[in-house]
Amino acid sequence: MLILGIETSCDETAAAVVEDGTRVRSSVVSSQVDLHARFGGVVPELASRAHLELIGPVVDAALDEAGVDLDRVDVVAATYGPGLIGALLVGVSAAKAFALACDIPYVGVNHLEAHLYAAWLEEPELATPFAVLLVSGGHTLLVAVDGPAEYRVLGATVDDAAGEAFDKVARVLGLGYPGGPALDRLAADGDPDAIPFPRPMAAEGLDFSFSGLKTAVVNHLRHHPDADRGDVAASFQEAVVDVASAKLLRAAEELGARTLVLGGGVAANSRLRARVRELAEASGRTVFLPPLHLCTDNAAMVAATAWWRLRADGPSALTGGAEPSLRLGGSL
Repeated sequence: MLILGIETSCDETAAAVVEDGTRVRSSVVSSQVDLHARFGGVVPELASRAHLELIGPVVDAALDEAGVDLDRVDVVAATYGPGLIGALLVGVSAAKAFALACDIPYVGVNHLEAHLYAAWLEEPELATPFAVLLVSGGHTLLVAVDGPAEYRVLGATVDDAAGEAFDKVARVLGLGYPGGPALDRLAADGDPDAIPFPRPMAAEGLDFSFSGLKTAVVNHLRHHPDADRGDVAASFQEAVVDVASAKLLRAAEELGARTLVLGGGVAANSRLRARVRELAEASGRTVFLPPLHLCTDNAAMVAATAWWRLRADGPSALTGGAEPSLRLGGSL
């Protein structure tokens, strides 16, 4: 079965063709980073207009790379939430149009759930249960994955997500957009023990809080304007990594899971990847760290998720729209 996946939840227009839920035949991503960089963040209206211009060429490129015509596609899927409403509607509308024109099923995919399936794209035999730390610009979640289409949210952020905190601290440090990768690079030259930033909610359950940590960085820079930026970046990053990785291990222990998994855009952070690998090895567990191209938004994970969802729930109704505030599990 060939599934055409479409992803337009934020600032990347992506399309992919995936065979039987695991074999990536093509994956094309067109980034809008240059478009939004001068504004210091994503401008929703500009993102939507760019998706409108790019969606056709990107889908064509994905089909060409896969070596198939549209009439060979069996299912078309698109991210319907969460994300920017205008951006989501471009992908959803395109997918429905393809489904109607080709008389094939349409499957709406939860973007957060799709990040969970990135693991199976690289490791189809990955055994369950496993514990996932899903970290992105808008979400920080701990998820127990019991099997395909079977998962439970164990913890979430009560305020800022980790990626949001990274971007805000990067902005304060004058690093521009996108802030997360720039802060990661700057932190490599700093001392992670230079500044004792707080570890919010470190010993409290499986939920997260990063707003206070972000404020602590801002206050430190206000009182120490000449502070070494590398030390600030490294110390802030270490605080986030300490809390996030420790809670991932705690979740695995409570589940009895033998595998730790990262997902989402912040899963590309070099320090987080190194720490999770260290914790897995020290605790006798295995670890799955997705390749960088599967950490950031892509359509291969959308198509893979649709393959499983089609079996569990059947096709999605063409009357369904986009849900910008969608949560993992489907509820608003």
